[in-house]
Formats: sequence, C-alpha cells, structure tokens
Amino acid sequence: MARGRNRRRIDKDPAAERAKLRRAAALALPSLAAVASVALVALASWRFGWKGELLRIRELRFEGLSRVSAGELRELSPVREGDHLLFADVDALTAALQRHPWVAAVEVRRTLPPALEIAVTERRGAALVDLDGLYLLDEHGRVFKRATPGDGLDLPLVTGVAREDFVERQAELEPLLAGALALADRWVERGLAQRAVLSEIHVDPDWGVTLYAGDEGTEVRLGSGDIPAKLERLERVLAALAAEGNKPETIHLDNRRRPDWVTVRLAGRRGPAGGRPAVAKADGRGPRGP
Repeated sequence: MARGRNRRRIDKDPAAERAKLRRAAALALPSLAAVASVALVALASWRFGWKGELLRIRELRFEGLSRVSAGELRELSPVREGDHLLFADVDALTAALQRHPWVAAVEVRRTLPPALEIAVTERRGAALVDLDGLYLLDEHGRVFKRATPGDGLDLPLVTGVAREDFVERQAELEPLLAGALALADRWVERGLAQRAVLSEIHVDPDWGVTLYAGDEGTEVRLGSGDIPAKLERLERVLAALAAEGNKPETIHLDNRRRPDWVTVRLAGRRGPAGGRPAVAKADGRGPRGP
C-alpha cells in the first residue's frame, strides 16, 4: 500500500499578523478622520444655515408697482422677512398677491444675499362699465374691481349691460365687452379721437353699437357688422362736416338697406317739428340738407 505524502503544517507568525493589523489601522485612521471632519462640517453648516440666520430672508423686493403699494402687498404676503429662504412657499405667495384686484401676474425669484424679488404685472384699466355702479374693465374685457374716486381714471364708459344679466351670463357677455374695447382701440388708431374723444359705448345684442363722442356728446349709431368700414365712412363724413364748419348732433351708419349711406342731423338745425336730418352718401361729400 502506498503511503500518503507527508504534509507540512505551516504555522502563522503572530508578529507578522500584528504588523499587518497595525498597517491597516494606520491606513484607515486618516479616512475615518476625514469622514468625521466632513460630518462635523455638515452638522455645523446645517445648524448655522438651516436653523441659524444665514439663509433667513432679509427683504421682499417688489418691481413693476404703479397702482399698488409695496406695503399693501406685504400685508397680503404669507411669507415674511426672517422666514427661511429655501422653505418659503412661493406658490402660496403668488396666489395671495394675485388676490389684489390690480395684480394680474406675479413672478417670484430667490436671490442671495437672502431675499425674494417679486416682479408684479399690474392690470390696466381700459374702460368703465355700468353695472348698477361703475366697475373697471381690463384690456381683456374682464371686470376686476369697483371704480373708486382714488383710481383717477378718465376712460370711456360701456353701457347697455344689466348687472343681473352679467351675473347670470358673465361668460356670454364678456366677449361683448371685449368687442367694445376693441372698438375703442380702433377709434384711437384711426385718429378719430383727435376729432372727438369717445365718452360712451352703448352695446345692445340686438341693435348693435351706439357711440357718444365729443364735448357735445354726438350720437354715432354703428349698428352691428362691418365696423371697420363704418368707421372709415364716419371719418370721411366728420372731415367733410369740419371743412364746412358744421357740427353733427347724430350720425347714423346703421342703415341696413343702404349700408353705404350716412344720415346726419346737424346741431342747431332742429326746427319746430324737429326738422329733417341731412343725408350723405359715403363718398367723401358733405351731407345734403333738407
């Protein structure tokens, strides 16, 4: 029978093992020290930055204010000076500021040193509307506040809409108000405001639009449809009247049978029975008298 090979048992050297452990510890200690240092720095930063004064809001800075004061907006703001910059709820701040009737939009930016920069877009009063009381319309035809003497606005007045109708059919009537504002813009664009300042726009879903303009409150009936062409005819008629030294009391451009004709009643021409209006074709010639 063959004998198995003799196996030599090699005992580990305790001294060598201890040397290895010392070398491993020497390598690990600097790393552990670095980790501990980072942790201490992070803890100090958290205490000083998050819980301390480093990131506390020092100021709320407002831009774009004309109608609104910064004090009014600070009163509405849920975010205060001293709040934490990173924890400030800018969505709640935006919603709160937009509750002010003059504020249309808000943009909030966090800045350093710790502050909030708040850019405000204000509404523009484009006209007044009579809803059993005067209210302001913005450029989109939306009612946004009740008019007060402090608003200091000299704007055309939109009439013809009852308050109860507006409350019940607001979505339906807002385009009608927006159309009145578009008409007022066209009046200015065509230079008609230089002849007679527009003071009132009366809207009627059935009969269309009637304007009142100038110091004498000249009545201009436009009716409905083809408004740009009617304003062009009106401009020619007003130029012809001014050249002849006449002032109109009423101008009708709402003749549905003869849309190219304009009927004019001249101021001071009214007789005992009311007189007859002058009539002109919209070709640039002056109105023909009775």
